[in-house]
Amino acid sequence: MSKHPDRPVSPEPNSDEDGSLDRALRPQKLEDVIGQNNVRDNLRILIAAARGRSEALDHVLIYGPPGLGKTTLSHVVANEMGSNLRVTSGPAIERQGDLATILTNLRANDILFIDEIHRLNRAVEEILYPAMEDYALDLVIGKGPSARSVRLKLPPITIIGATTRPALITGPLRDRFGAVYRVDFYTLDAMEQIVLRAARMLNAPIDPDAITETAKRARGTPRIALRLLRRVRDYAQVKGTDKEKRISLHLAVQALTLLNVDPLGLDDLDRRVLKALIEKYSGGPVGLETIAAGIAEESDTIMDVVEPYLLQLGFLDRTPRGRVATQRAYEHLGVPYAPRSIQGSLL
Repeated sequence: MSKHPDRPVSPEPNSDEDGSLDRALRPQKLEDVIGQNNVRDNLRILIAAARGRSEALDHVLIYGPPGLGKTTLSHVVANEMGSNLRVTSGPAIERQGDLATILTNLRANDILFIDEIHRLNRAVEEILYPAMEDYALDLVIGKGPSARSVRLKLPPITIIGATTRPALITGPLRDRFGAVYRVDFYTLDAMEQIVLRAARMLNAPIDPDAITETAKRARGTPRIALRLLRRVRDYAQVKGTDKEKRISLHLAVQALTLLNVDPLGLDDLDRRVLKALIEKYSGGPVGLETIAAGIAEESDTIMDVVEPYLLQLGFLDRTPRGRVATQRAYEHLGVPYAPRSIQGSLL
């Protein structure tokens, strides 16, 4: 399934450089985390209580759109607890034995972070149930009539799961998480702080209005902000005239325009979806599959990558009959708006 990781505004990591940059700029302590105040405050209490009782942290599930810091929060939690962190993902654990190997190598109070936990194989998932509930591992040795069940004790450990699709997590697995938190898109103020912090760590001088412009186009997503900042820094280094290659508003706007990212953070794919909805289907309602066929894209890509931000901006409505473009979408694209009742009478 294509997620368009090459898009400058893709919330997915699109290169090794993205990964190394994320790791270098990642907050290490809760006090360094910018935004997500509710999640941060709840984690602070959860961690303080667990440390006060000298117990393993309760299991934590973090869900929300990609690029908002779910992995970062798992590292912060491990640092605050003074625990070792083991990182894996749902698709990487193919067999029950793979997960059993990981679990038996964990020590007391270690944390296992499972990204994309909704993609765990159901047979593998069943291994997690006793591990999370009873700190035990149930294994079946042998086959046929000679098969026997063996229960191995595990040390107290913590499972942190992350997902972008919480609805796909089975009820039994979801119920075993003691703390469930949602991370949401960041406010503009938080995004500006993130861009400023990253620019300082990258030794990239930047003007305040350039910080705001970069933050506005980052779709409320830190990973996108860091990627845009890196591209703006490159542009200023090549096109800038002053010796220190300072990122001015003028240079930032030029760089972001070259990337085809408009002032609201929409790129070509976002605009293609809106234009198809408005120009081909009179603003809707129209089904997701029809939109996907109309622009030669996968429906999952539109639903997971494009729609969340368009919904956040109020450019799109989901109705029982299909997707509908709002008046804001028409205004953003410069298309005269006609209410749907009028549109219907013209069809």
